[in-house]
Amino acid sequence: MTSTLIGLAVIAVVVIYIIAIYNQLVSYRNQFKNGFAQIDVQLQRRHDLIPNLVESAKAYMSHERGTLTEVMEARNGAVNAQKDAATDPGEAGKMKKLGMAEGLLDKALANFYAVAENYPDLKANETVQQLMEELSSTENRVAFARQAYNDSVMSYNIHREKFPNNIVAGLFSFKPTAQLELETLEARTAPKVSF
Repeated sequence: MTSTLIGLAVIAVVVIYIIAIYNQLVSYRNQFKNGFAQIDVQLQRRHDLIPNLVESAKAYMSHERGTLTEVMEARNGAVNAQKDAATDPGEAGKMKKLGMAEGLLDKALANFYAVAENYPDLKANETVQQLMEELSSTENRVAFARQAYNDSVMSYNIHREKFPNNIVAGLFSFKPTAQLELETLEARTAPKVSF
């Protein structure tokens, strides 16, 4: 009788421990998903500003259609990658594609800013100045949101990989997830905007 009670107590402790690990994993997973939701909001704002900037610049940069087209194509690629990543922010491949697409967009925007330097009327336009300022502010928000997301992913992955958490994670299909990293060196530096 005593050994049966001890056995039941041990089983109860093990079950409670597994439940606690499971709940912690769920908490960490929800934190990184929330972190991605913050990135998603800022990227959407960024992607919405770019067509307005390109449209405002068209009148001044009529000889630079290639640059404007490059920005819009990179923006469209980033929008598609963002939508795909939003369906499963824990999927490493989708995060990699999003990082690559955002890196290409950053490069296209940097090229746009460099070309815009040759058009003083464009730089003097109040609408363009405001859009570039909003875009720059949004870039900072994206960087902060990405850092928070990456920190959450790191915490989740560390917790998931610890023993015995890794056993519980394997039993309940808690997969490793990837941080959002920009792929190009140029993309790691903020674009310079000057008027």
